[in-house]
Amino acid sequence: MRTDLCEQLGIEFPIFAFTHCRDVVVAVSQAGGFGVLGAVGFSPEQLEIECQWIDDHIGDKPYGVDLVIPQKYEGMGEMDPAKLEQQLREMVPAQHREFAAKLLADAGVPEVPPDELRSEMFGWTEATATPQLDVALQHEKVRLIANALGTPPPDVVKRVQESGRLVAALCGKVHQAKRHRDAGIDIIIAQGTEGGGHTGEIGSLVLWPQIIEAVAPTPVLAAGGIGTGRQMAAALAVGAQGVWTGSLWLAVEEAEASPAQLDSYLEATSQDTVRSRSYTGKPCRMLRNEWTEAWDREDTPDPLGMPLQGMVTAEAIQRVHMYANAAQKVAFNPVGQVVGQMNEVRSCREVIYEMVEEYVDAVERLTNLQPEA
Repeated sequence: MRTDLCEQLGIEFPIFAFTHCRDVVVAVSQAGGFGVLGAVGFSPEQLEIECQWIDDHIGDKPYGVDLVIPQKYEGMGEMDPAKLEQQLREMVPAQHREFAAKLLADAGVPEVPPDELRSEMFGWTEATATPQLDVALQHEKVRLIANALGTPPPDVVKRVQESGRLVAALCGKVHQAKRHRDAGIDIIIAQGTEGGGHTGEIGSLVLWPQIIEAVAPTPVLAAGGIGTGRQMAAALAVGAQGVWTGSLWLAVEEAEASPAQLDSYLEATSQDTVRSRSYTGKPCRMLRNEWTEAWDREDTPDPLGMPLQGMVTAEAIQRVHMYANAAQKVAFNPVGQVVGQMNEVRSCREVIYEMVEEYVDAVERLTNLQPEA
Protein backbone atom coordinates (compact mmCIF):
# COMPACT_ATOMS: atom_id res chain seq x y z
CA MET A 1 0.00 0.00 0.00
CA ARG A 2 2.94 2.37 0.39
CA THR A 3 2.93 4.85 -2.50
CA ASP A 4 5.39 7.54 -3.52
CA LEU A 5 3.45 10.06 -1.44
CA CYS A 6 3.95 7.90 1.63
CA GLU A 7 7.69 8.03 1.10
CA GLN A 8 7.63 11.75 0.38
CA LEU A 9 5.65 12.62 3.50
CA GLY A 10 7.07 9.93 5.77
CA ILE A 11 3.74 8.24 6.52
CA GLU A 12 2.78 4.59 6.74
CA PHE A 13 -0.55 4.58 4.91
CA PRO A 14 -1.82 6.87 2.10
CA ILE A 15 -4.94 7.77 4.08
CA PHE A 16 -5.46 11.53 4.35
CA ALA A 17 -8.04 12.66 6.91
CA PHE A 18 -9.64 16.08 6.59
CA THR A 19 -11.16 17.31 9.86
CA HIS A 20 -11.83 20.47 11.85
CA CYS A 21 -10.87 18.66 15.08
CA ARG A 22 -7.28 18.79 16.31
CA ASP A 23 -7.68 15.54 18.28
CA VAL A 24 -8.56 13.70 15.08
CA VAL A 25 -5.53 15.17 13.29
CA VAL A 26 -3.24 13.81 15.99
CA ALA A 27 -4.93 10.42 16.29
CA VAL A 28 -4.92 9.76 12.54
CA SER A 29 -1.31 10.79 12.07
CA GLN A 30 -0.20 8.70 15.05
CA ALA A 31 -2.04 5.70 13.56
CA GLY A 32 -0.04 5.95 10.34
CA GLY A 33 -2.26 8.20 8.24
CA PHE A 34 -2.02 11.92 7.56
CA GLY A 35 -4.27 14.32 9.46
CA VAL A 36 -5.29 17.61 7.81
CA LEU A 37 -6.78 20.43 9.90
CA GLY A 38 -9.51 22.48 8.21
CA ALA A 39 -8.69 26.11 9.00
CA VAL A 40 -11.88 27.79 7.79
CA GLY A 41 -13.76 29.20 10.76
CA PHE A 42 -10.60 29.75 12.81
CA SER A 43 -9.19 33.22 13.35
CA PRO A 44 -5.39 33.37 12.93
CA GLU A 45 -5.08 33.50 16.71
CA GLN A 46 -7.28 30.44 17.14
CA LEU A 47 -5.44 28.57 14.40
CA GLU A 48 -2.14 29.24 16.15
CA ILE A 49 -3.55 27.67 19.32
CA GLU A 50 -4.76 24.62 17.38
CA CYS A 51 -1.48 24.11 15.53
CA GLN A 52 0.58 24.54 18.68
CA TRP A 53 -1.57 21.95 20.47
CA ILE A 54 -1.11 19.54 17.57
CA ASP A 55 2.66 20.15 17.58
CA ASP A 56 2.77 19.34 21.29
CA HIS A 57 0.83 16.07 20.97
CA ILE A 58 1.58 14.60 17.54
CA GLY A 59 5.17 13.57 18.26
CA ASP A 60 7.36 13.37 15.16
CA LYS A 61 4.45 12.83 12.78
CA PRO A 62 3.57 15.33 10.01
CA TYR A 63 0.19 16.91 9.33
CA GLY A 64 -1.44 19.37 6.97
CA VAL A 65 -3.62 22.50 7.00
CA ASP A 66 -6.53 23.08 4.64
CA LEU A 67 -7.44 26.63 3.56
CA VAL A 68 -10.37 27.96 1.53
CA ILE A 69 -9.42 30.40 -1.24
CA PRO A 70 -12.17 30.19 -3.87
CA GLN A 71 -11.34 30.62 -7.55
CA LYS A 72 -13.95 33.38 -7.76
CA TYR A 73 -15.96 35.21 -5.09
CA GLU A 74 -17.52 38.57 -4.30
CA GLY A 75 -14.97 41.15 -3.18
CA MET A 76 -11.94 39.54 -4.85
CA GLY A 77 -8.88 41.80 -4.74
CA GLU A 78 -9.58 43.42 -1.38
CA MET A 79 -6.98 42.08 1.05
CA ASP A 80 -7.94 44.03 4.17
CA PRO A 81 -10.33 41.73 6.07
CA ALA A 82 -12.01 44.62 7.91
CA LYS A 83 -12.63 46.60 4.72
CA LEU A 84 -13.78 43.48 2.90
CA GLU A 85 -16.24 42.61 5.66
CA GLN A 86 -17.75 46.09 5.59
CA GLN A 87 -17.96 46.01 1.81
CA LEU A 88 -19.67 42.64 1.78
CA ARG A 89 -22.07 43.41 4.63
CA GLU A 90 -23.49 46.24 2.54
CA MET A 91 -24.16 43.78 -0.29
CA VAL A 92 -26.29 41.38 1.78
CA PRO A 93 -30.05 41.96 1.30
CA ALA A 94 -32.01 42.39 4.51
CA GLN A 95 -34.55 39.77 3.40
CA HIS A 96 -31.88 37.06 3.49
CA ARG A 97 -30.94 37.86 7.07
CA GLU A 98 -34.60 38.02 8.06
CA PHE A 99 -35.35 34.69 6.41
CA ALA A 100 -32.42 32.96 8.13
CA ALA A 101 -33.42 34.43 11.49
CA LYS A 102 -37.00 33.25 11.06
CA LEU A 103 -35.92 29.69 10.25
CA LEU A 104 -33.84 29.59 13.42
CA ALA A 105 -36.58 31.11 15.55
CA ASP A 106 -39.24 28.76 14.16
CA ALA A 107 -36.98 25.81 14.99
CA GLY A 108 -36.60 27.05 18.57
CA VAL A 109 -32.84 27.67 18.38
CA PRO A 110 -31.78 30.16 21.10
CA GLU A 111 -29.89 33.31 20.15
CA VAL A 112 -26.20 33.82 20.86
CA PRO A 113 -25.50 36.32 23.66
CA PRO A 114 -24.48 39.62 21.97
CA ASP A 115 -21.06 39.65 23.58
CA GLU A 116 -20.30 36.19 22.16
CA LEU A 117 -21.18 36.85 18.53
CA ARG A 118 -18.34 36.13 16.12
CA SER A 119 -17.32 38.01 12.99
CA GLU A 120 -19.35 37.20 9.87
CA MET A 121 -16.14 36.81 7.86
CA PHE A 122 -16.09 33.04 8.09
CA GLY A 123 -12.92 32.54 6.05
CA TRP A 124 -14.06 32.04 2.45
CA THR A 125 -11.65 34.63 0.96
CA GLU A 126 -7.98 35.18 0.19
CA ALA A 127 -7.99 38.09 2.63
CA THR A 128 -8.90 35.79 5.53
CA ALA A 129 -6.92 32.76 4.33
CA THR A 130 -3.60 34.59 3.95
CA PRO A 131 -3.19 35.25 7.71
CA GLN A 132 -4.08 31.59 8.29
CA LEU A 133 -1.35 30.58 5.85
CA ASP A 134 1.11 32.81 7.72
CA VAL A 135 0.33 30.85 10.88
CA ALA A 136 0.54 27.43 9.27
CA LEU A 137 3.95 28.12 7.72
CA GLN A 138 5.37 28.88 11.17
CA HIS A 139 4.89 25.24 12.20
CA GLU A 140 7.56 22.84 10.96
CA LYS A 141 5.40 19.74 11.34
CA VAL A 142 2.92 21.15 8.82
CA ARG A 143 4.10 19.43 5.64
CA LEU A 144 1.12 20.09 3.37
CA ILE A 145 -1.09 23.07 2.56
CA ALA A 146 -4.32 22.21 0.75
CA ASN A 147 -6.85 24.52 -0.87
CA ALA A 148 -10.45 23.36 -0.79
CA LEU A 149 -11.84 25.52 -3.60
CA GLY A 150 -10.01 26.28 -6.81
CA THR A 151 -6.38 26.73 -7.75
CA PRO A 152 -4.47 28.67 -5.08
CA PRO A 153 -3.11 32.07 -6.15
CA PRO A 154 0.42 31.89 -7.65
CA ASP A 155 2.02 33.68 -4.70
CA VAL A 156 0.50 31.15 -2.30
CA VAL A 157 1.84 28.23 -4.34
CA LYS A 158 5.26 29.86 -4.46
CA ARG A 159 5.37 30.60 -0.73
CA VAL A 160 4.42 27.07 0.24
CA GLN A 161 6.78 25.33 -2.15
CA GLU A 162 9.70 27.62 -1.32
CA SER A 163 9.17 26.70 2.33
CA GLY A 164 9.80 23.04 1.42
CA ARG A 165 6.17 21.97 1.77
CA LEU A 166 3.71 20.44 -0.69
CA VAL A 167 0.64 22.15 -2.12
CA ALA A 168 -2.58 20.24 -2.77
CA ALA A 169 -5.89 21.40 -4.26
CA LEU A 170 -9.31 19.81 -4.63
CA CYS A 171 -11.34 19.69 -7.83
CA GLY A 172 -14.43 18.03 -9.26
CA LYS A 173 -13.88 18.46 -12.99
CA VAL A 174 -11.11 17.56 -15.43
CA HIS A 175 -10.53 21.14 -16.59
CA GLN A 176 -10.09 22.21 -12.97
CA ALA A 177 -7.50 19.46 -12.46
CA LYS A 178 -5.59 20.63 -15.54
CA ARG A 179 -5.59 24.15 -14.16
CA HIS A 180 -4.12 22.81 -10.92
CA ARG A 181 -1.46 20.92 -12.87
CA ASP A 182 -0.53 23.95 -14.96
CA ALA A 183 -0.17 26.01 -11.77
CA GLY A 184 2.41 23.56 -10.46
CA ILE A 185 0.24 22.02 -7.74
CA ASP A 186 2.05 19.04 -6.16
CA ILE A 187 -1.00 16.89 -5.34
CA ILE A 188 -4.40 17.02 -7.02
CA ILE A 189 -7.40 15.81 -5.03
CA ALA A 190 -10.16 14.51 -7.29
CA GLN A 191 -13.44 14.61 -5.40
CA GLY A 192 -16.53 12.89 -6.78
CA THR A 193 -20.03 14.09 -6.09
CA GLU A 194 -20.49 11.51 -3.32
CA GLY A 195 -18.16 13.49 -1.07
CA GLY A 196 -19.23 15.75 1.78
CA GLY A 197 -18.80 19.50 1.74
CA HIS A 198 -18.16 21.40 -1.50
CA THR A 199 -18.35 18.96 -4.35
CA GLY A 200 -19.28 18.75 -8.03
CA GLU A 201 -21.71 16.61 -9.97
CA ILE A 202 -19.54 13.83 -11.43
CA GLY A 203 -19.40 10.41 -9.74
CA SER A 204 -16.09 9.26 -8.27
CA LEU A 205 -15.48 6.17 -10.39
CA VAL A 206 -16.03 8.26 -13.52
CA LEU A 207 -14.03 11.27 -12.32
CA TRP A 208 -10.96 9.64 -10.75
CA PRO A 209 -9.52 7.87 -13.83
CA GLN A 210 -10.26 10.84 -16.06
CA ILE A 211 -8.30 13.20 -13.83
CA ILE A 212 -5.50 10.72 -13.17
CA GLU A 213 -4.95 10.36 -16.92
CA ALA A 214 -5.29 14.07 -17.61
CA VAL A 215 -2.68 15.28 -15.11
CA ALA A 216 -0.16 12.41 -15.12
CA PRO A 217 2.46 12.20 -13.70
CA THR A 218 1.17 14.59 -11.02
CA PRO A 219 -0.03 12.41 -8.10
CA VAL A 220 -3.77 12.27 -7.46
CA LEU A 221 -5.64 11.54 -4.25
CA ALA A 222 -9.12 10.09 -4.69
CA ALA A 223 -11.94 11.63 -2.67
CA GLY A 224 -15.69 11.22 -2.50
CA GLY A 225 -17.42 8.09 -1.23
CA ILE A 226 -14.45 6.51 0.54
CA GLY A 227 -15.19 5.01 3.92
CA THR A 228 -13.82 1.46 3.72
CA GLY A 229 -10.70 -0.37 2.65
CA ARG A 230 -12.59 -1.86 -0.29
CA GLN A 231 -13.38 1.61 -1.58
CA MET A 232 -9.76 2.60 -1.03
CA ALA A 233 -8.61 -0.43 -3.06
CA ALA A 234 -10.85 0.72 -5.91
CA ALA A 235 -9.24 4.17 -5.81
CA LEU A 236 -5.71 2.82 -5.89
CA ALA A 237 -6.68 0.34 -8.60
CA VAL A 238 -7.55 3.16 -11.00
CA GLY A 239 -4.24 4.90 -10.31
CA ALA A 240 -4.68 7.14 -7.28
CA GLN A 241 -1.71 7.46 -4.93
CA GLY A 242 -3.90 7.67 -1.87
CA VAL A 243 -7.30 8.67 -0.56
CA TRP A 244 -8.62 11.92 0.86
CA THR A 245 -11.33 11.21 3.41
CA GLY A 246 -13.51 13.43 5.53
CA SER A 247 -16.96 12.19 6.45
CA LEU A 248 -15.94 9.10 8.40
CA TRP A 249 -13.96 11.22 10.89
CA LEU A 250 -17.14 12.99 12.00
CA ALA A 251 -18.25 9.93 13.99
CA VAL A 252 -15.05 8.82 15.73
CA GLU A 253 -14.32 8.87 19.45
CA GLU A 254 -11.91 11.77 19.08
CA ALA A 255 -14.33 14.01 17.16
CA GLU A 256 -15.78 17.03 18.93
CA ALA A 257 -19.30 16.62 17.54
CA SER A 258 -22.10 17.09 20.04
CA PRO A 259 -24.19 14.02 20.94
CA ALA A 260 -27.12 15.44 18.96
CA GLN A 261 -25.03 16.04 15.86
CA LEU A 262 -23.41 12.61 16.19
CA ASP A 263 -26.85 10.99 16.38
CA SER A 264 -27.84 12.83 13.19
CA TYR A 265 -24.90 11.25 11.37
CA LEU A 266 -25.36 7.77 12.82
CA GLU A 267 -29.07 7.69 12.02
CA ALA A 268 -28.76 9.02 8.46
CA THR A 269 -28.78 6.91 5.31
CA SER A 270 -26.95 7.60 2.05
CA GLN A 271 -30.21 9.01 0.66
CA ASP A 272 -30.37 11.68 3.36
CA THR A 273 -27.74 14.02 1.89
CA VAL A 274 -28.24 16.84 -0.59
CA ARG A 275 -26.04 19.31 -2.47
CA SER A 276 -27.22 22.70 -1.28
CA ARG A 277 -26.00 26.30 -1.56
CA SER A 278 -28.02 27.26 1.51
CA TYR A 279 -25.16 27.61 3.98
CA THR A 280 -22.03 28.63 2.01
CA GLY A 281 -23.23 29.88 -1.37
CA LYS A 282 -21.58 27.05 -3.30
CA PRO A 283 -22.97 23.52 -3.78
CA CYS A 284 -22.10 21.70 -0.57
CA ARG A 285 -23.22 18.17 0.33
CA MET A 286 -24.82 18.02 3.76
CA LEU A 287 -27.67 16.33 5.59
CA ARG A 288 -31.05 17.34 4.21
CA ASN A 289 -33.26 19.08 6.75
CA GLU A 290 -35.81 21.87 7.13
CA TRP A 291 -33.13 24.50 6.49
CA THR A 292 -31.98 23.08 3.13
CA GLU A 293 -35.55 22.49 1.99
CA ALA A 294 -36.65 25.99 2.96
CA TRP A 295 -33.94 27.70 0.91
CA ASP A 296 -34.79 25.48 -2.06
CA ARG A 297 -38.44 26.55 -2.29
CA GLU A 298 -39.51 28.84 -5.14
CA ASP A 299 -41.15 31.33 -2.77
CA THR A 300 -38.05 31.95 -0.65
CA PRO A 301 -34.84 33.93 -1.28
CA ASP A 302 -32.23 32.30 -3.49
CA PRO A 303 -28.92 31.64 -1.73
CA LEU A 304 -26.32 34.31 -2.42
CA GLY A 305 -22.87 33.68 -3.85
CA MET A 306 -19.77 33.06 -1.75
CA PRO A 307 -18.94 34.60 0.69
CA LEU A 308 -22.20 36.57 0.96
CA GLN A 309 -24.32 33.55 1.86
CA GLY A 310 -21.72 32.63 4.47
CA MET A 311 -22.22 36.05 6.04
CA VAL A 312 -25.96 35.42 6.14
CA THR A 313 -25.42 32.08 7.86
CA ALA A 314 -22.43 32.85 10.10
CA GLU A 315 -24.63 33.43 13.13
CA ALA A 316 -26.73 30.37 12.26
CA ILE A 317 -23.62 28.18 12.27
CA GLN A 318 -22.62 29.57 15.66
CA ARG A 319 -26.12 29.04 17.07
CA VAL A 320 -26.52 25.46 15.85
CA HIS A 321 -23.07 24.67 17.24
CA MET A 322 -23.84 26.17 20.65
CA TYR A 323 -27.35 24.73 20.88
CA ALA A 324 -26.99 21.48 18.92
CA ASN A 325 -29.71 19.65 20.85
CA ALA A 326 -32.31 22.17 19.73
CA ALA A 327 -30.96 22.85 16.27
CA GLN A 328 -30.75 19.62 14.29
CA LYS A 329 -33.82 20.47 12.17
CA VAL A 330 -31.88 23.41 10.72
CA ALA A 331 -28.27 22.44 11.47
CA PHE A 332 -25.32 22.65 9.09
CA ASN A 333 -24.13 19.03 8.98
CA PRO A 334 -21.82 18.63 5.97
CA VAL A 335 -21.25 14.95 5.17
CA GLY A 336 -20.92 12.65 2.17
CA GLN A 337 -23.01 9.73 1.04
CA VAL A 338 -20.83 7.34 3.05
CA VAL A 339 -22.86 8.57 6.03
CA GLY A 340 -24.98 5.48 5.42
CA GLN A 341 -21.96 3.37 6.41
CA MET A 342 -21.31 5.35 9.60
CA ASN A 343 -23.25 3.22 12.06
CA GLU A 344 -21.03 3.10 15.14
CA VAL A 345 -18.47 5.18 17.00
CA ARG A 346 -14.90 3.90 16.77
CA SER A 347 -11.46 5.32 17.48
CA CYS A 348 -9.38 6.80 14.67
CA ARG A 349 -6.87 3.98 15.08
CA GLU A 350 -9.61 1.38 14.69
CA VAL A 351 -10.86 3.08 11.53
CA ILE A 352 -7.38 3.22 10.02
CA TYR A 353 -6.52 -0.39 10.83
CA GLU A 354 -9.86 -1.70 9.62
CA MET A 355 -9.43 0.16 6.33
CA VAL A 356 -5.98 -1.35 5.89
CA GLU A 357 -7.23 -4.86 6.64
CA GLU A 358 -10.14 -4.48 4.21
CA TYR A 359 -7.75 -3.15 1.58
CA VAL A 360 -5.49 -6.19 1.95
CA ASP A 361 -8.49 -8.55 1.76
CA ALA A 362 -9.73 -6.82 -1.40
CA VAL A 363 -6.33 -7.07 -3.08
CA GLU A 364 -6.04 -10.74 -2.16
CA ARG A 365 -9.51 -11.41 -3.53
CA LEU A 366 -8.59 -9.82 -6.85
CA THR A 367 -5.29 -11.73 -6.95
CA ASN A 368 -7.13 -14.99 -6.45
CA LEU A 369 -9.31 -14.24 -9.47
CA GLN A 370 -6.31 -14.46 -11.78
CA PRO A 371 -6.06 -17.75 -13.72
CA GLU A 372 -3.30 -20.10 -12.67
CA ALA A 373 -0.26 -20.19 -14.94
